Amino acid sequence: MKHVPTSRWRSGALGLAALLLLTVDGSLKAQQALTLDDLERMALAHNPTVAEAQADIRASEGRATQAKLYPNPVVGYEGREITGGPVYRGGEHGFFVQEPIVTGGKLRLSQKVFAAEADQARSVAAAQRDRVLNAVRLAYYEALGAQQQVELRSDLADLAHRAALTSARLANVGQTDQPDVLEAKVEAGRADLELLAARSDRERAWQELAATVGDPALPMGALAGKLDDPLPQLDRDQALFALLNGSPEVRAANQGVTRAEAALKRARAEKLPDIELRGGLAYNRELLDNNHAVGWEGEAAVGVQIPIFNRNQGNVQAAEAELAHARQELERVKLALRASFAAVFRDYAEAAETVRHYHDQILPDAQQAHDLYLRKYQEMAAAYPQVLIAQRTLFQLREEYTRALVSEQQAAVVLQGYLLAGGLAAPIAPGEPASVSPGIEVRPAGLP
Repeated sequence: MKHVPTSRWRSGALGLAALLLLTVDGSLKAQQALTLDDLERMALAHNPTVAEAQADIRASEGRATQAKLYPNPVVGYEGREITGGPVYRGGEHGFFVQEPIVTGGKLRLSQKVFAAEADQARSVAAAQRDRVLNAVRLAYYEALGAQQQVELRSDLADLAHRAALTSARLANVGQTDQPDVLEAKVEAGRADLELLAARSDRERAWQELAATVGDPALPMGALAGKLDDPLPQLDRDQALFALLNGSPEVRAANQGVTRAEAALKRARAEKLPDIELRGGLAYNRELLDNNHAVGWEGEAAVGVQIPIFNRNQGNVQAAEAELAHARQELERVKLALRASFAAVFRDYAEAAETVRHYHDQILPDAQQAHDLYLRKYQEMAAAYPQVLIAQRTLFQLREEYTRALVSEQQAAVVLQGYLLAGGLAAPIAPGEPASVSPGIEVRPAGLP
């Protein structure tokens, strides 16, 4: 069996791997390319956090409905002086109806609390929707950049292999030296390895994109779109104004203040006692002097709790503290957005300036240098390694330009998306059944 040199075997293996990657890349291009709109629709349909946020809205609306329901009456049996004997003859037996009369507008105030909570839940859901869409856009541009890097490195690998083949042919006719041939082969091998790395990075970016849209089994395919599509120029002051006035997080914090104010009013109304009404009928079997039973007797009672010791003062104090907390939370959200905005806008401005420099100056100069070296080499006025260096420099600059485009697009997405990110982070429910506002109870309808 003929021995194959290790270096030749590795070169052949890398070449075969590059060929397979080029074949796969070609098949991906042949598939229907997914657009950003396609991915956004998929995410809104399948991302679980969107459904979670909608469920939180329904839960808050359910608590608002429950809070306004009037207590159900209690109907029961009542017996008295139940004993035997010729006089009492089993005592009195009858029924009663008992109903609390809620005073002070407590049901209306309770409904206001949970209606404000439902509004807050809607703002949280809107914020979560924006988070999901932003996450999809960020992952889309990351994957689109990785796709473009694969295309660049595929072109570089193809060019490097053709250059190595050309160098070998020139060496056979004595028009180039052996070191130039070896240099071209080394460059082709490096290009194959870089293509493998780009392919791996593309798979990683696709997996993240698939998870974000809620379909981890989404088969990898081509993405439609261009990284260098023009972006609207963002002005710092206008972007900050739009953030502070349109952010769903600010809106939710404002609604948290409204909810806390309603909860304080409700807690203060709790000291007004409800009125308990009770009425009933009972048949008295006790015998009178004329040897006849007493018969039917009516019963009526009215009661009210006197707020001497418990005037709900503890819950009022807690509600006042919650209101103070909600107001400070609103200020905290605004300050946090300002702080985050400063860093993101800096990244956007730097990326935009980098893209402009690459597009207007760096890439044209690098392309011209490569073309000049190639022309000189063809005229036998320059060595081939100089062409390889210029070629590699040009492709590296194109890759850096691609990364700058990705950074610019992603920073613009975050700025225009109210700085919301984390499409798989669980939405925060504005209220929970076990921790509603002080002094407010969501009671089952059958209990007084």
